[in-house]
Amino acid sequence: MSSLTRRNVLHAGVAVAIPMCVSGYSQSRAETTQQSAADDETKCIDQSSNPPAAGEPIKIQYLEIVTPEIDGLCRQYSTIHDITFSEPHAHFGGARTANLDGGGRIRIRGPVRSTETTVVRPYMLVDDIKAAVDAAAKAGAEIAMGPTPIPGHGMFAIVIHGGIDCGFWQN
Repeated sequence: MSSLTRRNVLHAGVAVAIPMCVSGYSQSRAETTQQSAADDETKCIDQSSNPPAAGEPIKIQYLEIVTPEIDGLCRQYSTIHDITFSEPHAHFGGARTANLDGGGRIRIRGPVRSTETTVVRPYMLVDDIKAAVDAAAKAGAEIAMGPTPIPGHGMFAIVIHGGIDCGFWQN
């Protein structure tokens, strides 16, 4: 099984690969061509493990989807993946959140700033968010949101590199 890379995720299809990987789909839940494609193209990470050390597979803490179609997309994911979304949560920009098997989360919300467009943004779990943001900036990423605490939940940051949004999360 190959490792999770941006190319592999895009090849498999973000709408199929990431939610399946984050939610920990098992063979019993989806024995379809989609599952075979996800098996071939992604390496799903056990969400109950400790954060990976440098060079280990990426652990996606949560998947954020920004869209003007919040309720419709929540209904779609609820129906397809048998998950339940919360009411809007103020700490997360009005996002509706669903907990996934293995400890991950998915959040669906509308744009919260004038420059934010529709996006699917994975948040990778890191041990040191400042170091992750600094490394991304040195590699050429634009810092869209520096390390920001969310009381009682952890800290997040967002960088954009080559038009691709990437979030970091530190518990």
